[in-house]
Amino acid sequence: MSEAFIKIENLSYAYSEDEGRSVPVLRDVSLEIERGEYVAILGHNGSGKSTLAKLLNLILTPTSGRIRIDGMDITAPDLSEDDLYALRRKVGMVFQNPDNQLVATIVEEDVAFGPENLGLPQEEIRRRVDEALATVGMSEYADHEPHRLSGGQKQRIAIAGIIAMLPECMIFDESTAMLDPVGRKDVLKTIEKLNREKGITVLTITHYMNEAAKADRVIVLDDGKILAEGTPAEIFAKPELLRSAGLDVPQCSALVEGLRDAGFALAGDCYSPTLCADVICRYLEEKRS
Repeated sequence: MSEAFIKIENLSYAYSEDEGRSVPVLRDVSLEIERGEYVAILGHNGSGKSTLAKLLNLILTPTSGRIRIDGMDITAPDLSEDDLYALRRKVGMVFQNPDNQLVATIVEEDVAFGPENLGLPQEEIRRRVDEALATVGMSEYADHEPHRLSGGQKQRIAIAGIIAMLPECMIFDESTAMLDPVGRKDVLKTIEKLNREKGITVLTITHYMNEAAKADRVIVLDDGKILAEGTPAEIFAKPELLRSAGLDVPQCSALVEGLRDAGFALAGDCYSPTLCADVICRYLEEKRS
């Protein structure tokens, strides 16, 4: 059996405060993520989820533990600049604020920035830019100025800039947190498309339950440790566990939970609006028959 695409072993991280004190953020975390998997990582503020994302791209260096990505130990003490360069090509990261990732004054120039730094020929850069913009549905904005776009459009351009570098994995660190509902929906569609159609391994760090419900697997962090992991159905069937970690459940799950508490015998998974509607409709049909 081949090794997982991402393998994290006993990973810990602490940051230093004044007077030499250290504050632990991650505590002995171990997990595996398979190639092509879509994983959502949940946790309240301070749970360690964004720290984990930054460790996977070596923006931060772990205090202890090991991370292997596609067979390469990225935490090895003898990691070279070439190895780090290869890692950044393999694992792309999209941050919360798209303005922090946009570097050019024209959209297509911004998307071309990464491929140009890879030293690719102009024909290949042109192909990648066109394909990346098409993937995120922004081809018609190629000659626009990024600062004139909406928040959701800016975030899709930031995603296109990463796509153009052809990463095998993309990490989205609270990438919809600053967007309105329409922009959030657009970016989520893009993330799903990258995973389902392009086979890109996706890790999305979020505190939106409805976003996590779309993943193949959900990991819940609390106080720097893994509190729970499983499918969305398994995780959202434990509302008390989530609330103990300062999290809520998807609105549809909360609705069905309330109906069950009121005496309605609703059966089935209810972590998405479609599943919720199916459960209620099935109950009503059974009551009529």
